[in-house]
Amino acid sequence: MGRSLRIALLSYRSKPHSGGQGVYVRALSRELRELGHRVEVVSGQPYPELDAEVPLTRLPSLDLYREPDPFRTPHWREFRDWVDVLEYGAMCTAAFPEPLTFSLRAARLLRARRGDPDNGFDDGSDSGFDIVHDNQSLGWGLLRTGLPTVATIHHPVAVDRDLELAHASFRRSLTLRRWYAFTGMQARVARRLPAITTVSASSQRDIERLMGVPATRTEVIPVGIDPAVFCPATGPRDADHVVVTTSADVPLKGLVPLLEAVAKLRTEREVRLTVVGSAKAGGLAATAVERLSLADAVTFTGPLPQADLVALLQRVTVAVVPSLYEGFSLPAIEAMACATPLVTTDAGALPEVVGSHAAVQVPAGDVDRLAGALALVLDQRGLQQQLGRAGRARVLERFTWRYTAERTAAWYEEVLARC
Repeated sequence: MGRSLRIALLSYRSKPHSGGQGVYVRALSRELRELGHRVEVVSGQPYPELDAEVPLTRLPSLDLYREPDPFRTPHWREFRDWVDVLEYGAMCTAAFPEPLTFSLRAARLLRARRGDPDNGFDDGSDSGFDIVHDNQSLGWGLLRTGLPTVATIHHPVAVDRDLELAHASFRRSLTLRRWYAFTGMQARVARRLPAITTVSASSQRDIERLMGVPATRTEVIPVGIDPAVFCPATGPRDADHVVVTTSADVPLKGLVPLLEAVAKLRTEREVRLTVVGSAKAGGLAATAVERLSLADAVTFTGPLPQADLVALLQRVTVAVVPSLYEGFSLPAIEAMACATPLVTTDAGALPEVVGSHAAVQVPAGDVDRLAGALALVLDQRGLQQQLGRAGRARVLERFTWRYTAERTAAWYEEVLARC
């Protein structure tokens, strides 16, 4: 191992049990620390759950999108400075301000920590950190930290924007374009940072195409899981039980095509679908469940703690990733690590994640092919075992958090040598 680095790991929002960002921050910070590096996580709300040895600096926003009162109007006493005013003003004009305002707050914090002897590290240093690693905020403030600053881009958010616009009315498209205006800032900031990492070759190509960052400046470092936690079942699996982990009302996650596929299967068998996620009243998923008369067949669990998610993956017959796009897919490798038979689409990075033997793959958005693939796996015990073994082996070879941390630490050293 090289020298011990002092790392500021930034994350503008870090949901601990849903979405990949909170999982990424917790796992990477833990593994980097176990490799001997000193990591401090700086996060806005929602805050991550970190291992006890990893310090967390809370960088509060106005938390304008919190549940159960998103798009709230804060009391005037909550405003602390001009960044808060900017955040609220942007929300009032239908923009999403958090990537920008978090980065401005983070830059202010990092500049203040320079030259602070009480900087969290008992080493006599005159600066808190050797390197700053941003987790996809890509706000203007990153250019003002005064420290070598790099970023992870899991995938360009412009992909989400374009998929939503493709299904939007003219009036809705105007609002969406305003909401996603921050993607232009992210592309310009990414082009000015000294180095970028991403999680797949598919995302690397999309970053070059949509953000203008040459592939030669982007390092591919896949994310992973802890194979001692996500492990195969010891008992029997349920019959005709399907699970999907998804943001239920995000179109690119493909939940509606999956619900339509389940409705086709329900004409022949009592298949059940568990959705690890939440459906908004009147949203895409809830509307589809009602339209397809699936209320008695579909269960939404909301976010699950890791232990509950593992237990669910160990129990179901098959896991499915029905996405219309994926920059990587943590749900895929979590299922593979549990030797859970897997069905996925061929969207984005999914083919490179699952390879040729760890899943049955179908064209993205093809309801009939998806229903057929699920029926095939549900019916064939031998195929279930084959997919489970291949998935577990592939994860152990390629997708562990220790491997991710080792690659990331080596990348830091390469960047610092150039700075």
